Amino acid sequence: MSKRKLSRQQRWRVEKIQAERAARAAKRDAREDAVPAAGELSAEQSGRVVAHFGRQLEVRPESGAEPVRCQLRANLEGLVTGDRVVWRAAHDADGQVRDGVVVARGERDSVLERPDARGQLKPVAANIDQILIVFAAEPEPHANLIDRYLVAAEATGIAPVLVLNKIDLLPPGGGALGALLARYAALDYPVVTTTIARKDGLEALQAQLAGRTSVFVGQSGVGKSSLIDRLLPDEALRIGALSKDARKGTHTTTTARLYTFHHPTAGAMPDGGELIDSPGIREFGLTHLDERQVAEGFIEFREHLGHCRFRDCRHRQEPGCALREAVERGAIHPERFASYRRIVDGLNES
Repeated sequence: MSKRKLSRQQRWRVEKIQAERAARAAKRDAREDAVPAAGELSAEQSGRVVAHFGRQLEVRPESGAEPVRCQLRANLEGLVTGDRVVWRAAHDADGQVRDGVVVARGERDSVLERPDARGQLKPVAANIDQILIVFAAEPEPHANLIDRYLVAAEATGIAPVLVLNKIDLLPPGGGALGALLARYAALDYPVVTTTIARKDGLEALQAQLAGRTSVFVGQSGVGKSSLIDRLLPDEALRIGALSKDARKGTHTTTTARLYTFHHPTAGAMPDGGELIDSPGIREFGLTHLDERQVAEGFIEFREHLGHCRFRDCRHRQEPGCALREAVERGAIHPERFASYRRIVDGLNES
């Protein structure tokens, strides 16, 4: 049976009720409420979605207690891992929290979307502070692949960070990969180097993760799962095996889940940071973007866009193209411009 569509006024009323509930939860009294009788729902409280299973969610209370399996109210749809929610707990006869009901969704600071099988954008995670684009000395990364991930990240409006893994495999001085990293650093992209082969190899990465909610993306085989496993030693995360021949990894996680980082020696670390992990997040493409959005994903292009002689300039052979003139002046690196052209040509072929 198809779902009943709400009118604009009905949607407004639902959103108004949810906003009022969220406001009440934010202003609730700090003292503990009396435990309700078995089967009754407690007062509204805030929480964070840590996993999503169809019409059920795992919600971590704002107090930091263990996550609670919750049902969704009928008028709530589109909730994803990372969402802030208002929920009410149900208790058993002993006064212990048995399960709960999510009654409203809070405001989102950001949302990560990816196209579904029909090409429609669907949210997969919310309230993310940064996207960590992981690549490695092996398999050798290509600038165009890094640029594709940067464009996809820029389109989300979430800050991207470049993470070079397996730096123990780099030649002295960094070689060509070191020069490539310097190019991105010159564009003010944060660049972090890491390795699990050295005792102190994760320190820079842990500093970047501290106090933020992050997602890892990158091609298979770059060591995302190995990094996550080392950063989350208490979690039962299986690591996909790296094929010695194909140098490709395999994913084992099946649903997006929010994890909290802990200090390796001191237990829970203040502002330790959080990670939302899922194969659907680790790799995302550009099929939902048009040529204009791709151009805007190259951050050094932005000040030149709109200054071409022709409004419909496609930055090929048109006279008066502001992007090509910027390349000639050295304001845009020619390899970045060539990478942009390859990405756009790929969109036209698909």
